[in-house]
Amino acid sequence: MIPNDLNAFLMPFSANKEFKANPRIVVAADGMFFKSSDGRDILDGMSGLWCVNAGHGREEIANAIRDQVLEIDYAPNYHIAHPKSFEMSNRLLEIMPEGLVPEGMSNVFFANSGSEAVESALKIAMAYHFARGEDQRTRLIGRVRGFHGSGFAGMSVGNIESNRKQFSNLLPEVDHLPHTLNIEEMGFSKGQPNWGIHLADELESLVTMHGADRIAAVIVEPMAGAGGVIVPPKGYLERLKEICVYYDLILIFDEVITGFGRLGAATASEKFGVLPDLICLAKGMTNGTVPMGAVVMTENIYQTLMAGQPEGIEFFHGYTYSGHPVACAAGLAALKIYKDEDLFNKGQILASYLEEAIHKLKGHPHVIDIRNIGLAAAIELEPRDGVIGVRGFDVFRKCFDEGCLTRVTGDILAIAPALIANNGHIDMLVETLGKVLRIVD
Repeated sequence: MIPNDLNAFLMPFSANKEFKANPRIVVAADGMFFKSSDGRDILDGMSGLWCVNAGHGREEIANAIRDQVLEIDYAPNYHIAHPKSFEMSNRLLEIMPEGLVPEGMSNVFFANSGSEAVESALKIAMAYHFARGEDQRTRLIGRVRGFHGSGFAGMSVGNIESNRKQFSNLLPEVDHLPHTLNIEEMGFSKGQPNWGIHLADELESLVTMHGADRIAAVIVEPMAGAGGVIVPPKGYLERLKEICVYYDLILIFDEVITGFGRLGAATASEKFGVLPDLICLAKGMTNGTVPMGAVVMTENIYQTLMAGQPEGIEFFHGYTYSGHPVACAAGLAALKIYKDEDLFNKGQILASYLEEAIHKLKGHPHVIDIRNIGLAAAIELEPRDGVIGVRGFDVFRKCFDEGCLTRVTGDILAIAPALIANNGHIDMLVETLGKVLRIVD
């Protein structure tokens, strides 16, 4: 049932007037499907919003949330703490990459979203340099077409123009690497493209411009999700890591989307064999049920923070809901599902089927590129009459009408099904996209 009054809610990242004139409301969810307000089953081709990796309606998580509320609904983690924040930290560390560097990942800081995880990671990087007596290291390096959340820090290091143009008061000491998407050189690539490793060397140009001793951190998404499923070229992340190590720069991987099985491993860091200094997590951490984010850090980062302050508070940052007991309970239940059902491995197996299926759309009307990695894929369309986003949004709406939820960014349609999906779900998504592409002008 559609509510009588839709005006009160200012929807995020949405065309509010368009939606309220033609509402797309879902009223229930189970497994791989939403139930629309008019009673139709809508295949969730986006894992909610890159987050419901174990599928909807998991009773194990619901029961854990209920039990936690009745046991202890809230406790701060300021100078006191509750057990599950420590338990959740340890369970997260168990799935972090092993053996890539001697010290590995050793500690967790909790936030409430991907945006807050990014804010926290940038502050941890600057606090690390401060603790070493290098507080002049304040410059941050992001990447064009990166998305790192909706806070001013995240928007500053991110560089998606439409997300920034309303807000001009961004952080001043920020530069950006070029993005790695070049359709002419890597169009219709399957997995990591062969072209583009040289783009990582642009970081050395920025170091030359500013001086390594002025740069605090470099932040990138291993795979840029919101920017349109931009897959890293072979060797690109490895080269970024080499440059950061050489110049003693903190490397941050924003794994808000790529964490928890999206690329066929617990993290993209594990998938690509590249360990950053800080990893930002959110979304799939609780299977999308309760807002939660985290920053996982190396032993070196943590020990430096601890040694930098002789007594008292070592890190002047936090949130009322950092390590919220209910979020921790949901996260622990989600992590157990991922492990018990071997979902990261199952996602990797399904990824090869998605790759072959999605590339069958090559040659359909308006399609200028298809790219994929893990359980994520994008179809890029030629803009209509030079007006960016209109054709893509029409395809998104028509797909919903035909029973499939996709994600639209400009003229890019993305799909990212849950790790519990099967071949039939992939077929339905691709067949629906193909049908819609043939009828949308």
